[in-house]
Amino acid sequence: MLTYCPSCQQPIPFSDEQLARLEQALSQLAPGKLLALKCPLCRATISLDKNGQPPQKPACHVQPPPPPNLDWLQMGLFQGEEKVEDVPMALVLHPADEQRNRIGKALEAVGYQVFMADSVSDAMERMRFVNFSSIVFHAQLEGTLEQSSFHAHMRNLPMDRRRYIFYILIGSQFHTLYNLEALAHSANLTVNTGDLRHLDIILRKAIPAYEELFGPILEELGAYGKR
Repeated sequence: MLTYCPSCQQPIPFSDEQLARLEQALSQLAPGKLLALKCPLCRATISLDKNGQPPQKPACHVQPPPPPNLDWLQMGLFQGEEKVEDVPMALVLHPADEQRNRIGKALEAVGYQVFMADSVSDAMERMRFVNFSSIVFHAQLEGTLEQSSFHAHMRNLPMDRRRYIFYILIGSQFHTLYNLEALAHSANLTVNTGDLRHLDIILRKAIPAYEELFGPILEELGAYGKR
């Protein structure tokens, strides 16, 4: 039997007579029907099922928006865009293979100077002395992202450094240019490994959009002496 009001969360001061009448009304309640009464304290309407309890609300499942449509990528759009300016250094932490070479060429094609890290410790050491504008990390280099010491390092960077790094996650589990997915993983861009052949085009689209969104904010922070 209900003893607390669902609205004001206060105990309902039922007398023995009121409880008896309430139990009688509930016993006569038809299946699927609800009994309505008012809380004597806050006057909110309370609905009770045959068991004397408020009906259970169905669980709310939030459905995220779908990944972006990439038809334009197969058609080669954005290839004529100018190189991204003022983005000096990029760090790549990826197994030494053809994909890493492809990533390096794509970064150079949009104006980055690229440094290939040989290990996580090497990458972290380089980050102590170089302010990289972009960092590319293969999400399965250390097992999973949850197990990755490098990803944890990126997530725990002080914001006066992190906000100036365009952090890119590469992996077969990701959807390319899916901003909500990147945000959920504390990154600025996610790229599926199957789309790496288009990485230069992807960067030409993603980086200007990032700068358009955050550029004014970073300028204002700089004006107030906050990097």
